[in-house]
Amino acid sequence: MPDAKPLGVDAFSLIGEIALITGGGTGLGFAIATAMVASGAKAVITGRREDVVRAAAQKIGPNCIAFAHDVTEPGSCPPLVAKIEKQLGTVTILVNNAGIHLKRLFEDTSEADFRAVLETHVHGAFAMTQAVLPGMRHAKHGSIIFIASMASILGMPEVIAYSAAKTSYLGMMRSLASETGCEGIRVNAIAPGWIKTPMLDQALDGDPRREAKILLRTPMGRFGSPEDIGYAAVYLSSRAAQFVTGVLLPIDGGASIGF
Repeated sequence: MPDAKPLGVDAFSLIGEIALITGGGTGLGFAIATAMVASGAKAVITGRREDVVRAAAQKIGPNCIAFAHDVTEPGSCPPLVAKIEKQLGTVTILVNNAGIHLKRLFEDTSEADFRAVLETHVHGAFAMTQAVLPGMRHAKHGSIIFIASMASILGMPEVIAYSAAKTSYLGMMRSLASETGCEGIRVNAIAPGWIKTPMLDQALDGDPRREAKILLRTPMGRFGSPEDIGYAAVYLSSRAAQFVTGVLLPIDGGASIGF
């Protein structure tokens, strides 16, 4: 049971937490790591490009370290977690954020394309979660977050592989939340709306009609910022969300309910 300390601003503190954010060198992952460090956590960011993650960690500050890592190599996840535990301690927050985007019509999506997207998102998140779970179970404390998408909620054209991967996140999240709820481990997902990142710029490149359609159906009438996702992740990992598990939290300016 959580302690009976009165909740105040410190309910959102992550002091004492060790957060692992995959795909943390750019975009949403970088914003999540930045917000968590600002809230008191020590953060580890990973990504395939060592120069990118190391530069990102330097920008975030001394409470952030970086390791080059490819989530599509599942056998490399346990050694990475062991290295983090030896250097910092038990990982108590995992953010499954690493991913790739593929914009292609269904009939033009090859089996190899489809498999590559699922291996990065689904298989990668599965392997990393399995690697951190024993430590969280031993500590009887943990927060696991899957970074889902509007494609987990809405039918969207030309992103069949991405939609399949992000929808799979919801099944994993709910099942794992039901398995670990009595062990002090909470599992949730965030569905970012259209957030101004390089991935969004790539998705909208040369498609002004799609951009206009997105803004028209978003009640707040604008794109979000990466910090919006960063502080949502802080909330879900903090004592302020101590009774929250199995939830998909849209951070989308109302796009998922807009007309």
